[in-house]
Amino acid sequence: MMNETDKPFKKRHYKPWIITLSIILISAVGLLAGMPGAEDFDAFDLTILPLLNAIFNSFTFVFLICALVAILNKKYKVHSRFIYAAFVTTFLFLLSYVTYHALAPSTPFGGEGAIAALYYFILITHIVLAAAIVPLALTSVARAWNREYERHKKIVHWTMPIWLYVSITGVLVYVLISPYY
Repeated sequence: MMNETDKPFKKRHYKPWIITLSIILISAVGLLAGMPGAEDFDAFDLTILPLLNAIFNSFTFVFLICALVAILNKKYKVHSRFIYAAFVTTFLFLLSYVTYHALAPSTPFGGEGAIAALYYFILITHIVLAAAIVPLALTSVARAWNREYERHKKIVHWTMPIWLYVSITGVLVYVLISPYY
């Protein structure tokens, strides 16, 4: 009787997809940052979307922690399910984020002094690392799909802490700027 590990396995080449998807996502978010937003959109209160962004980021953070605990306990299937859940909430975040920034004008931060310095430090590191996490997370999952577990382990030593940082700082950015919506 043949089991899954006995079946022939064909490694796939995900690199072109990872590069293309990374460029598209990062470019779309970058272009939206420079757009003014729709001044006359009034179908619903757009300020609900940043709250949804924070909620999705919170779920991503929790799912990543659960995935980390699962892998440390050698629960590989549970680990992969939590990683997929983190991808889903990250995707939902992206949809909400893109929608908000396509429709709403930019919200300036109103704090001053040390709180402004803290906010901008968190915001800038969040943005830079959010751009980095796109190809890192996609490469990490591609290596797992290709059963390149040693290479997967090497990259996730970078991917996991960065993705955790990006998801939790997304929540912090929302908490800090929410009074100004």
